This record gives sequence, C-alpha cells and structure tokens, in this order.
Amino acid sequence: MSNVVQFRRTTAVLTLVAASIGGGLIAAFAVSHNSAPVPLVARADTKSDTRQVSQLSNSFADIIEKASPAVVKISSTRVIKASEQQGSNPFMSDPFFQQFFGGRGQQKPRDQRESGLGSGVLVSSSGYILTNNHVVEKATTLKIELSDGRIFTGKTVGADPQTDVAVVKISADNLPTLPWGNSEAARVGDLCFAIGNPFGQDHTVTMGIVSAKGRSLEKGLRVQNFIQTDAAINPGNSGGALINARGELIGMNTMILTGGNSGFGGEGGSIGIGFAVPSNMAKQVFDQLVKNGKVSRGYMGVKLSDVKPDEGSFLGLKDGHGAVVSAVDKGSPGEKGGLKPYDVITAIDGKPVSSSDELTMAVIAHQPGDTVTLSIVRNTKPEQVKITLGQRPGGLEADKSNDGDDSTPNDADKDDGSATVRGIHVEALTSELREQVGVASTIKGVVVSNVDADSPAADSVARGMVITAVNREPVNNIADFKRLMAAAGNKAVLLSWAANGQAGFTVVQPK
Repeated sequence: MSNVVQFRRTTAVLTLVAASIGGGLIAAFAVSHNSAPVPLVARADTKSDTRQVSQLSNSFADIIEKASPAVVKISSTRVIKASEQQGSNPFMSDPFFQQFFGGRGQQKPRDQRESGLGSGVLVSSSGYILTNNHVVEKATTLKIELSDGRIFTGKTVGADPQTDVAVVKISADNLPTLPWGNSEAARVGDLCFAIGNPFGQDHTVTMGIVSAKGRSLEKGLRVQNFIQTDAAINPGNSGGALINARGELIGMNTMILTGGNSGFGGEGGSIGIGFAVPSNMAKQVFDQLVKNGKVSRGYMGVKLSDVKPDEGSFLGLKDGHGAVVSAVDKGSPGEKGGLKPYDVITAIDGKPVSSSDELTMAVIAHQPGDTVTLSIVRNTKPEQVKITLGQRPGGLEADKSNDGDDSTPNDADKDDGSATVRGIHVEALTSELREQVGVASTIKGVVVSNVDADSPAADSVARGMVITAVNREPVNNIADFKRLMAAAGNKAVLLSWAANGQAGFTVVQPK
C-alpha cells in the first residue's frame, strides 16, 4: 500500500469521526486504490453548516453566560501572630547572624498580614456561598466581589476541614445562583466546565471532561471522594464551580496535581489533573453547616484497608471485594459491636462494598446514633454484626496520640536488639521510634528499618512500618518476630502493620 493511500485512508477515518461528532457537518469519503475519493454522504449546505456550528457554539456560551455570575471572587486577609512566627527563622537566634542586623534578631517579632485569593459559588439567592475551607481558614477579613462589580464583606458561617468545604454569608438578596447537580449521575467522559478566578483572572472558564470519579489522594481522617477533571484548574480556582453541560453544579474545584505532587488550591500550573469535591457531598456538608454550624458524621472507630489479590486466601474470600478491618480502636462503636481485626466487611445494610473508601463513604453518610448492619467474613464464615455509630472526630489526621502512659515501657522497649528475616530488617519499637512512625503506646511490634531491594518483601513492605502480627499471631518484640517468621517456613506470610495512624495487611511471598 502506498503512503498516499494510507494517508488518505487515515484522513477518511478521521473525517468519519469528525462527522459523527459534528452531527454530519463534514462529509466522509471512501478511498480506493484506483479512484479518487467518492462522497458517501452528500455535503450539507454551507449555510446549514454555519448555522449548526453557530448553534453548537452558542449552546456553550449560553450555559456559561447564565452560570458565570454565580461564581464570586474571595479575597482573604489573615494576621499571623508573632507567636506563630517564633522559630520560623533559625538564623535570628544565632549571635553570629545577629551582629549583621544590629542585634535586631533579639527583638520581639511583629504581627504580619497575609493575603489570599480564591473563588466561591452562590448557591442561595440570599447570599450563602459555597467555597473551600482552605480559602477562608483563619481569615480575619473576607472580601466578596460579584460579577457585577459589587463588593461585600463576608462572614464564615461554618467550615469542615475534613471535606475542605466552607460556607460564607454576605448580606444581599436576589443574587444569581447555580443549581445543584447530581454528582452521582455524572459519568466519566461527560463534558464539564470549570469557572473561577485563577491567578486573579476573574471569571475564567475552562472546558474538559470528567476524567474519573471516587479519587482519594490522602488517608487519615480526611474525607475524599473527588471528581477528577482535565478542565484546567490553577491557583485561585479553589472554591470555584465545576458544572455540567446543563449548567448544574456537579463539583467544587479544590485540588490539582503538579508534577506528581498534590496541593490544595495548587502551587503550580495545571497539567490536566484537577480534583473537585462532588456536589452531593458538598450539599450534605453545606446543609449541616448552615443549620448547625458544624458537621456530624457516623463513625465506627476501626481502621480499614482494601483487599489485595494475594490476601484473599488468607482472609477466606472467594473474590477480592470488601474492606478489611486492620485494627479496632479501644472502646469504639466497632469494638462494642463485635468487630475484630481480620474481619472483611462485604456489605452495609445489604448494599455491597468493594473497597475501604466505599465503606467509609457509606458510614459517614449516616448520623451518630444510627445503627447499621454489616455483612462480614470472619474465619472464612459469613456473619452479620450490628454497629451503633458514634461521632466521627473532626481532626484532619488520624489520632496518633498515646492512649496510655508512654513513660511505662512495654516488652518491645526492653528489647534493644534487631533482626533480619527474608530481607526485612527490623528493630525494637522504642518510645523515640513510636513518635517518629506515629503509633500509640498501646501498639506493640517491631519497626522496619530497611528492606533489601532484591527481596520479595520489597514489593509490599516499607521502612517505618510497625509489624504487629505474623499470620495473625501477635508480635510483641524481636524474639516473637523471628520465631513466627521461622515457623512460616518457605511459605507466604501475612504481616499486619501500623504506621502514621493507619493500619493494614500485606503478604510477603517466599523467595
């Protein structure tokens, strides 16, 4: 086949695609080896082409023209107290550097003023604005500028750091608003538009698609179920609107990835990976903040992890779906309801769950005091347990505080040895190491100091993990770890671990 024919065939394919997208605006042609292109579809009238293109363009413009006035600019001012600045400049405490500043390094720091810029969405004609918590956090003043140029002083009604959602109120009526959309109905591939004030450029509109749903980028107590989009999002877009092709609010722009690093509000330019809080989640938080000034969520008090393919046989599962209970907090609703480590939760109130994130979202959708029924697999047998939910803590990080008196050493603290088994180098879990890896004094085990790169463990074990059990048998010290690993022989082992307020399982294959 000649290059010319190949080029023509490629062109024909592309033309066919364009024709299907453009609703028949461009004619498609078939290409033959020995003949000129023959039209398969009669070319539409030029005036008709122009009219259809104009209608398509106007449809987008009409949507944006109606939605854009509901997006506002939020300028914040924050006063950084002198006490917050102490220790921020270590050079000023050094006498050597002080001499170059005439001893001013010993002067008391002064309060400093810091300004910020973000976006918000009017969702109520009476002046309620949806925005990000990080846009208004610790702000001493808020200036809200509308699309018509009017400027108001805003007041924070309430904020929820876990979802990064906040509500601001201005004293005004008959304001333009955006209607709430159903983020659950949004599908990957749907057209969407981001509206905000990136880098201070008022009411900038970018277009893209819904790239993914249910994204979670961080763990701990932060609640994440992001919509991912390739519509350009940049610093200043935070709190702005992500709308669908019907002009409905399906998300609030919050976060971007820049060169592989995530950042709330974004610290670099857009690379086409942005994240928005789904409108359904934002609406739930908004309603509670307006009504109560705070958010209440259901809480089980257990740490969860996903089921990995090589863990199914250890947990008695026929498939890899569900959420594994890695640890149960003492005195928590989960403990009171009878949940135990290694339980695999497969459904809540009869609705199947396939991951830990999915279960978490189902739990927090309930209120404290609600009772839920969990379907679990325990020791390969299906069971059901009922849990009366408590109140989810409001912090951003998992609780790393000690539950007991850390001045009292446990068995691991008395053992100052180390060991290497299957390429896993471990040390005794001392009080100092506990603080570094973020585990409470009630947790016993050994801490991973290194992993041989050529060992099977390198794929699943990392430095800083505290190994708390081997094949479900507790590890209290180095001796326990060596004994239990030896007992496993040359078979795969299931290691339980804890670190940074999290807990989980991992399987280490034999060499």
